[in-house]
Amino acid sequence: MIVQPKIRGFVCITAHPTGCTANVAEQIAYAKAHALPEGTGPKRVLVVGASTGYGLSSRVTATFSSGADTLGVYFERPGANGRTASAGYYNSRAFCEAAEAAGKRAIDVNGDAFSAEIKAQTIEKAQELGGPFDLFVYSLASPRRIDSTDGQTYKACLKPIGAVYQNQTLDTDKGEVKEVSIDPATEEDVHQTCKVMGGEDWEAWTEALLDVDLLAPAAVNVAYSYIGPKVTWPIYRNGTIGRAKEHLEETAGRITNLMQEKGSGKALVSVNKAVVTQASSAIPVVPLYLCMLFRIMKENGTHEGCIEQIVRLFRERLYADGELATDEEGRIRIDDWEMAPEVQEKIIELWPQMTTENLASLTDYDSYQSEFLKLFGFGRDDVDYETDVEV
Repeated sequence: MIVQPKIRGFVCITAHPTGCTANVAEQIAYAKAHALPEGTGPKRVLVVGASTGYGLSSRVTATFSSGADTLGVYFERPGANGRTASAGYYNSRAFCEAAEAAGKRAIDVNGDAFSAEIKAQTIEKAQELGGPFDLFVYSLASPRRIDSTDGQTYKACLKPIGAVYQNQTLDTDKGEVKEVSIDPATEEDVHQTCKVMGGEDWEAWTEALLDVDLLAPAAVNVAYSYIGPKVTWPIYRNGTIGRAKEHLEETAGRITNLMQEKGSGKALVSVNKAVVTQASSAIPVVPLYLCMLFRIMKENGTHEGCIEQIVRLFRERLYADGELATDEEGRIRIDDWEMAPEVQEKIIELWPQMTTENLASLTDYDSYQSEFLKLFGFGRDDVDYETDVEV
């Protein structure tokens, strides 16, 4: 069938298999061109949340910069009944085909990573990799979670805490800068968001792996987080999601203690740069911020996407010589170029000037739109979107 993008708000409900394959090939080429020094990277890697965004780039980097075998866990929809698969499904298929062609093992588990069933299935399949994981990446993003311990469903929400939030945001469908107002969260909203997006499941995964000796003695165990600029703090870092990220970061200490009891290794949180994802597109204010950020960082020559960020994380932080550089909270700050004073000062200068009329001249709105379409395999110059494809 001929596949075109069908966008509903901040979600594209179709995906293009050829375009997704081209996206993955592009990441693979970058990872190969920035290979880690021989003997320094991981060789057996588990990625939970492996099909899109930073999780996919972590899997690509592990295999094509470091020669690792990988096991990827994700929850994606295959194509059926005339519907395309999800982008993450096509991404994972393309990755596995490329990894196997390179002589590396790539094992997939498709299902709800929060569930005890998928954890058990993952552990069973992990035996096929011939030893414990020396890198575990937790990159799970989901709006809801069924807790396998009590069967209750928890839903994350995006709300400020303590007061109504008002600011300008970007309607990406219409290209309009407009005002947004969001009512504050309740304590239950905060609790549920922490249950979904906090560190509880990361800790549960680590315990499950340690129980069957599937983490190597010096394993690296890393989860991804975000802090962002002051203009987004009321809705992000100081809101419900920020509380969940704080919980995730606090959990790293408990996980490190668990790992030390079993031998060695450490749990780390990497604070990454803002990029275009389905999740970030849904957060008020963030799309407008990203449009500004892209323009400023491109002018500075410091703009990065997911694969550039993760390759730099591996090369300059996780597997670099010497002591690992962290901030005062013990976090890896690979968002350092985004948070550079000259970048953030420019954001603060531009923010009050933004209108619908000057959106194109003051930001890189076109690149934002292009990156959004690319998430789903669309908008590539090297793909003929008028050609029939098997979905």
